[in-house]
Amino acid sequence: MPTLQFKGKSIIWNHHLSVPYHALEAVPELDFQPEKASGNLLIEGDNLLALKALLPLYGGKIKCIYIDPPYNTGNEGWAYNDNANSPLLRDWLGKEVGRDDLTRHDKWLCMMTPRLKLLRELLTDDGAIFISIDDNEVHHLRDLMDEIFGEECFIAQFTWKARQYPDARAITGVSTDHEYIVVHGKTPGVRLRGGERDESKYSNPDNDERGSWMSRSILGLADEEHRPNLHYPIVDPGTKWKFSPSPETGWRYERATMEKKISEGRILFPKAKDGRPREKVFLKELQTKFPGLSSIIQRPYTADGTEEIRSIFGSGVFMFPKPSELVRMIVQQMTEGDEIILDSFSGSGTTAQAVLDLNKEDGGNRKFILVQMTEATLRQAQGGAPAEPEKNICRDITRQRIRRAIQKYGYESGFAYQRVGSAMDAGTLLAGQLPQVEQFGRYVFYLCTGEQAAAPPGALQENLYRVGESADAGVYLIYSPEYDTLVRLALNLDAAEKILADGEKKRRIVYAPACFLDEDYLRARNLEFVGLPYGLFQRRGGES
Repeated sequence: MPTLQFKGKSIIWNHHLSVPYHALEAVPELDFQPEKASGNLLIEGDNLLALKALLPLYGGKIKCIYIDPPYNTGNEGWAYNDNANSPLLRDWLGKEVGRDDLTRHDKWLCMMTPRLKLLRELLTDDGAIFISIDDNEVHHLRDLMDEIFGEECFIAQFTWKARQYPDARAITGVSTDHEYIVVHGKTPGVRLRGGERDESKYSNPDNDERGSWMSRSILGLADEEHRPNLHYPIVDPGTKWKFSPSPETGWRYERATMEKKISEGRILFPKAKDGRPREKVFLKELQTKFPGLSSIIQRPYTADGTEEIRSIFGSGVFMFPKPSELVRMIVQQMTEGDEIILDSFSGSGTTAQAVLDLNKEDGGNRKFILVQMTEATLRQAQGGAPAEPEKNICRDITRQRIRRAIQKYGYESGFAYQRVGSAMDAGTLLAGQLPQVEQFGRYVFYLCTGEQAAAPPGALQENLYRVGESADAGVYLIYSPEYDTLVRLALNLDAAEKILADGEKKRRIVYAPACFLDEDYLRARNLEFVGLPYGLFQRRGGES
């Protein structure tokens, strides 16, 4: 398979592995109706860090991902900000990507690569990712997606007519009225649900006991030279009239199948000799409720998204928002009622409204996870634009849009608000910046096993030790988020006896700040000690 080459690729290709896990800190004062949240989550912060932080809990559990990343038009004001360990990439940091930037495509691909790799890890095996894009990067995106997901996982490239009316200002003389939505599955064979069937075409005028039906042509598209088996006369049992296809078409079915359909009364013969037979297609016999979906999306339009924002905020507070109807159509293709939908470039929060609206319609319990940066600027951008250190799109636009939509449209829902916190790495832990027990427990279990802890939220508590169980080991954690307490904790005889009494017969891996038991004791009882924090990053029997 051809591969895409770009500046920085060798540096960034595995960058997602070196990104440290971060704590996700609750911000309860920004929650909205948390008692109705049911798993809905809005995360403030860098989406690369947020995606890595989500892995321990949501890896392999997201059914549908929709993202609307920067289109790299040269006038969006986005800057490359991933702190990879490279002089080249460090030189790119914080510099807005303009139209005349000769490395703008390289920067965009370096930004997208680690995020797409993490997004793939978050998908269920039967899940799919939908990415909005335009002509600036669609060709690069297709190549990158084929390389990360695999060519065999490509599902579709939709063309969305985003603009309702041609743009008279088009400098090329051609109005670009469309965008694209590129779709890949996590694994080969993932398919979309399909389009809605118009069942009004079905009726039962002859009271057929098989129920409502519609008729369709039984002509095919095979010429007589290449498919002679589809060229033969058929006879109306009543009138004895013979009907034959033209040499250019042929019938839809071979002779034996056609004769069976005639005997079952499925072929409708015409009342005149110059007419054409047709076939009865019964509604109840259709294998799927959803026929093929067109790759052309005619509506809604971008203007509908703008009007939607105005109706919620009273003004256009966000440029070019996607209409929720478009995202709703996407979510509907992959979900049936209780799946998780992720949007890591959430902007104004369109995806949340689309999910809530769909739940309201069909009574589903889909959950959304949205990630949005503050987009604050701490220094002047190129061109002298003013710094905006207090800017917070996630808090002031995304959150407000979801909150107001819930109130305006009567959605019985809410959400929790979290913020990307400190890194859960050795340096951070040694400095005393300690995550809460539950989050750290899930993080330890994921690093140890590559799996998610099975315990439900709230079940991992301080001093209860047991975190979870994998196929070959139980994982335990002796830990406290209080530094003064943590430095006094250890795997001692009392802790070991509690762990041994847990009922586990397989080996037990115990994470703790220290161990006061000798090797002979541990070995005899099938206990393995992993010291915090340095031993934390050694995946047991696998990658680090």
